[in-house]
Amino acid sequence: MGEISLEEMSNEYFDVLKELGNIGAGNATTALAQMMQCKVDMAVPQVRLLEFKELGETMGGEELVMAGIYLGIEGDITGSIMFLLEKLAAKHLVGKLMGMESEGEDFTEMEFSALKEVGNIITGAYLNSLSSITNLSIYPSVPDLCVDMAGAILSVPAIEFGALGDRILLIQTQFFDEMVLDGYFILIPDLESYGRILAALGIGV
Repeated sequence: MGEISLEEMSNEYFDVLKELGNIGAGNATTALAQMMQCKVDMAVPQVRLLEFKELGETMGGEELVMAGIYLGIEGDITGSIMFLLEKLAAKHLVGKLMGMESEGEDFTEMEFSALKEVGNIITGAYLNSLSSITNLSIYPSVPDLCVDMAGAILSVPAIEFGALGDRILLIQTQFFDEMVLDGYFILIPDLESYGRILAALGIGV
């Protein structure tokens, strides 16, 4: 399989990625509902190919403070994944999870730990979906959590992303309980892994 870039992806592959977005978001919603022990609804996820520089703006501006959970992935495919959630939504989730109102601007150590667990479960739901669709083994690393402006958080994958070209896959999911939670999922496999995903799906580019 020769080197490919996201620009050269077939429509068929993009449709599969949309399906992955739907299944992953559905699994994440189920996991969230079980974790929070309440009903969580989900809007149809939006799957988009964007230029990396458009990501911050799409999420509400590069200066918007967000919680970002970042994991490396190994196994049959390698690369990294990231899940971003607006800080207010993250505070709400953690409050629900801990059964108490989250107070103050900053996260306590316990809240930070709970948020990392939320991120772990949500990213795990997406990775399990990818694994099911492709029959590839995927192992996530220990998650790294950062609360900062979107622009600063995105600078981490931006470095890795340089090799992939100008576009990146963004899955935007809205979760609902009492409030709307906008979650953003970014998958960054290395180029070789894109080839493996395509081959596993039986799709040529």
